[in-house]
Amino acid sequence: MPPTRLMRRAASLGCLLFLAAAGLGHAQAAGAPALKTRNVFLIVSDGLRWQEVFTGADPQLMNEKNGGIWANEADLRRRYWRDDPAERRKVLFPFLWGTVAVHGQILGNQLKGSVARVTNGLAFSYPGYNEMSTGHPDPRINSNEFGPNPNVSVFEWLNGEPGTRGQVAIYGTWAIFKDIFNVARSRLPVYAGWDAPYPAPADPRQQLLNRLYATTTRFDGEDVFDSFMQVPLLDSFARRQPRVMFVGYGETDNWAHQGRYDLVLESAHGFDHFLEELWNRVQKLPQYKDQTTFIITTDHGRGSGLSEWKEHGVEEKGSENIWIAVIGPDTAPLGERSNTAEVHQAQIAATLAAFLGKDYRRGVPAAAPPITEVIGPHR
Repeated sequence: MPPTRLMRRAASLGCLLFLAAAGLGHAQAAGAPALKTRNVFLIVSDGLRWQEVFTGADPQLMNEKNGGIWANEADLRRRYWRDDPAERRKVLFPFLWGTVAVHGQILGNQLKGSVARVTNGLAFSYPGYNEMSTGHPDPRINSNEFGPNPNVSVFEWLNGEPGTRGQVAIYGTWAIFKDIFNVARSRLPVYAGWDAPYPAPADPRQQLLNRLYATTTRFDGEDVFDSFMQVPLLDSFARRQPRVMFVGYGETDNWAHQGRYDLVLESAHGFDHFLEELWNRVQKLPQYKDQTTFIITTDHGRGSGLSEWKEHGVEEKGSENIWIAVIGPDTAPLGERSNTAEVHQAQIAATLAAFLGKDYRRGVPAAAPPITEVIGPHR
């Protein structure tokens, strides 16, 4: 329907029906409480399986034969193994299960009838990041080396919208985020890969981190270590407080590809710690405290079994299955969801915008609708 006709229809039916048609009536209709969210962060751990998120360490992989473990197996089991899956996942992800699941929601436990999946049909990184950030898959994007993204992401769109213009930032370990968010066109501030984090270091601490970026032996030439990126990310709030952020961590995928299940567990546990650090940092700032929503997810799943866990893609069954967690002032604390309607990665973009009272589909009609179940007042 052309915009002019939609506007005339909205005028004739009233503002309430217009907002409902836009998918935002639940948040902004007359009589409904206004959303409290002022800031939204989309945070991604690359290739982190739903199996570990919901059941913790896999006992079949906690050995050298199947998991490629170099660490002391007894020590690894002491740290990450518990007989009860609920306890096992909590020891691996203490913040996710001790805070996010208590005060927010987690979707994607297929053992409990909650399905979250990608719809791009490829189940690897660039198509996944495109789908979640633009709201729709693009069959043209069939390689991680595709180049600059022709699609406008929700981050680029919000960066031009009233109230969020110039209030968007992108942090990621992977250099390809510069293409995914098309920095040449979008002009988004993207801090990614091994680029020196401080172009003009102001003190010895910043000089040291720049030196570490420049001199550390690189396991992956495109992907900086999660711990390295975390430092400038946390530092950034001292000089700038964007309303919208993307944060991408990469090690959970990297170590799985190397067949090192011990380091998958370590990096998953580290991701949880970094997530907690980021949450605590923003909750200490008045412009973020009790006004910030985190959407936490992954770009794709992986295979299962004794060897397929190392890889992902259409040939690895189950790679389309993901998980999505949300915590913030406008998300009811329903915890781990069960027997829910299927949700898709493509819905993340419109969900992010909806938390800010914005209708992303107005700008990108091809985008999937928001996940309305996670947007609403506490019950």
